[in-house]
Amino acid sequence: MAFFGLFSKEKKETLDKGLEKTKQSFLSRIARSIVGKSKVDDEVLDNLEEILITSDVGVETTLKIIERIQERVSRDKVLGTDELNTILKEEIAALLEENNSNGKIDFHLPKSEGQPYVIMVVGVNGVGKTTTIGKLAHQFKEAGMKVVLGASDTFRAAAVDQLIIWAERVGVPIVQQGMGADPASVAFDTLQSAKAQGADVVIIDTAGRLHNKVNLMNELTKIKRVMDKVIPGAPHEVLLVLDGSTGQNAYEQAKQFSLATDINALAITKLDGTAKGGVVIGISDQMKIPVKYIGVGEGMNDLQLFDRNEFVDSLFS
Repeated sequence: MAFFGLFSKEKKETLDKGLEKTKQSFLSRIARSIVGKSKVDDEVLDNLEEILITSDVGVETTLKIIERIQERVSRDKVLGTDELNTILKEEIAALLEENNSNGKIDFHLPKSEGQPYVIMVVGVNGVGKTTTIGKLAHQFKEAGMKVVLGASDTFRAAAVDQLIIWAERVGVPIVQQGMGADPASVAFDTLQSAKAQGADVVIIDTAGRLHNKVNLMNELTKIKRVMDKVIPGAPHEVLLVLDGSTGQNAYEQAKQFSLATDINALAITKLDGTAKGGVVIGISDQMKIPVKYIGVGEGMNDLQLFDRNEFVDSLFS
């Protein structure tokens, strides 16, 4: 199978299919907006601005894109509407590149002196956090890595139960102490166990309660501090999972979580079930945090490493 960074024909087809709703909505609306127009003028740009904003690209990011196209119109004097898709594609790709949204990623897990690579996963309930953890664990295992899961979302019994089900389904060990246990204690035990087993990867689930940011911040800070004592530098990755189908609400969640903890990677799920795939562009631009994974289907291998070039190609194909 193709593992994450190895972008196969099968994965490209899955990406194309997963972005179909966004693509159909996006391109058909652009096509309608330029009917009867032969060149890109102010009216075309106004229509394009509305299309981008209502496609959940976000206001600030949309204005950046429109300004770039205006500069090209001014420089080249006359741009035909038949060139609009190509121009838009180029400007979106350039924006993603400038904002450190990873292009083709050669997936690797740096390990320090034989220590496992630790990923702490955060996100509110319902965004696909547990499913994302399960799919990550599956693909790591398929690549020959030894994976251990830690159930530090002890606020809900269902969260622990769901992670246990995923661990059994994937066939990887899990450390859990049940509902109500101290999340930091679970994380500590998980890392100790992972070290003893010679694990390559540890994935720690955490609670995502945003109604009280102070408590959330304190809890996540405590978990990180405890993990650092077991494995210096852990967690190496703090992955925020967002539901792409919620559009700009996903961006608001990203802002809230960035206040609660230091996030250095994003996973945007459920893109196959929505026409709001433009949110990937806006979040990449506004948060300045790399989108690392996107979910474009329900299959175990349908969590893909985000490739900005493949994403933009699929959006405009």
